[in-house]
Amino acid sequence: MHAPSARKPRSARQPTSEPEAARQVVARTSGRTHGPVTRLVSPGDIGESIKPFVFLDHFEFTPAGRPMFPMHPHSGIATLTVLLSGNMRYEDTTGASGELAAGSLEWLQAGNGVWHDASPVGTERFHGYQVWVALPPALENAEPRSQYLPPAEVPRSGAARVVLGNHDGLASPVAAPEGLSLLHVHLSSGQRWRYTPPTGHLVAWAHVNRGSLSVAGTRLRNELAVFNESNAPLDFAAEGETDFIVASAVKHPHDLVLGHYSVHTRASALERGEAEIARIGQTLRTSRRAP
Repeated sequence: MHAPSARKPRSARQPTSEPEAARQVVARTSGRTHGPVTRLVSPGDIGESIKPFVFLDHFEFTPAGRPMFPMHPHSGIATLTVLLSGNMRYEDTTGASGELAAGSLEWLQAGNGVWHDASPVGTERFHGYQVWVALPPALENAEPRSQYLPPAEVPRSGAARVVLGNHDGLASPVAAPEGLSLLHVHLSSGQRWRYTPPTGHLVAWAHVNRGSLSVAGTRLRNELAVFNESNAPLDFAAEGETDFIVASAVKHPHDLVLGHYSVHTRASALERGEAEIARIGQTLRTSRRAP
């Protein structure tokens, strides 16, 4: 006879973890178009549910030789510009200025206050995104800083460029706060691709700007989809050549206190930020009047 195999008593067995349920789309929008810009997210609507991402604009047009975003201020946020096509001239009051080509990134962490402008250069179609990210209390009144990255400095893993955060062992060079990820993805017709958010990234959304995409039982075309809060992966399938961005984050736990150009977590922080951008604005007006 063989000795009976040893079995652990029930009380000693390790519990098995249940896989998370498949993600679902809980909101979708084509946004509101004003001229060449489509506003997809604002703090008063979807931005409240996907914060720290509080604004999202998608722009596409043929330049007409005039400024698109003339010098204007921000505080309490960071702005991210993802330039998909065209060329852009930039300047900000940290002292940075220059030009960016298609595929480049602009990260402007406004902190306590900064002014900047960004305008298309040349006649190539100008296409991309601008995202506003609400900053945590430790950074919302900090010194501003900016980064302007050419395409060669944006790491790529297969179909995805790592714009913010980490993916597939690669890290974006953008010095963004912890707990943020954003990828720019291009898929061929019929191609499938999976995004597994980092642990704790319960917020997730995607926007399709080219082609059609099937995800979470939903077909998206020129739309933004917000997914339910979960750490479950997202499986994408392209119908035709498809271009999109997908983002995830640790949820921003603070209220949004809004100014004309600012988003803060407290009224006192907003007051400080607006005072600083008013001071910088006065300095700019004085210096540009000087002979």
